[in-house]
Amino acid sequence: MDFFDVVNKIRFAIKYKYGVKKCKVGHAGTLDPLASGLLLICSGSYTKQIDRLQNESKMYSGTIQLGSVTPTYDSESEPVDFKDVPPISDTLLKKIEKQFSGSIQQMPPIYSAIKIKGQKSYDLARRGLLVEMTPRSLQIFDLKLSMVSDHQIYFKVHCSKGTYVRSLAHDIGQFLGCGAYLGSLRRESIADYSVENALSIEETIENIRNQTI
Repeated sequence: MDFFDVVNKIRFAIKYKYGVKKCKVGHAGTLDPLASGLLLICSGSYTKQIDRLQNESKMYSGTIQLGSVTPTYDSESEPVDFKDVPPISDTLLKKIEKQFSGSIQQMPPIYSAIKIKGQKSYDLARRGLLVEMTPRSLQIFDLKLSMVSDHQIYFKVHCSKGTYVRSLAHDIGQFLGCGAYLGSLRRESIADYSVENALSIEETIENIRNQTI
């Protein structure tokens, strides 16, 4: 179920419960198709908070696959350009953490929703057209890495708005010289909102149904 389905299901539940024809419902930040985790939904007057929430910092966790790259920088496309993975020590992981923390410049993936002359870059890329991206300034407040296996790194990152974790995975692979792509991604929090305290879509709809009018 994608975020459009979530918004529509909640909107329908509210309209049915309260017998209204119109109801404002929106989300505060999309997730990539293969990602999981926290999705903030606002309704009614709280939709005015969406812009503020989208500007808040976020926490993600997931895995980075080493030894190849993909065109989309994640597992949505097939890996290519396979290379041997060098030995990775705790000292090297600490060096990577330092290299990619603080104020950094990041090149967004061409398979993204960034608009170039009014067209989304992923639409241009899928049509085989040349896409020229420009680097963006962002903040990595905290980055923690640990090895899961010889070809996989587990990460947890606290970052500013505009960060592409897919690009972070790709850039780490370039730093190591073996290539890498994002294997899995989970959004853990947005500002003070945590996935640990979140409700499933089923629980949310049940709560709406049980509300006392």
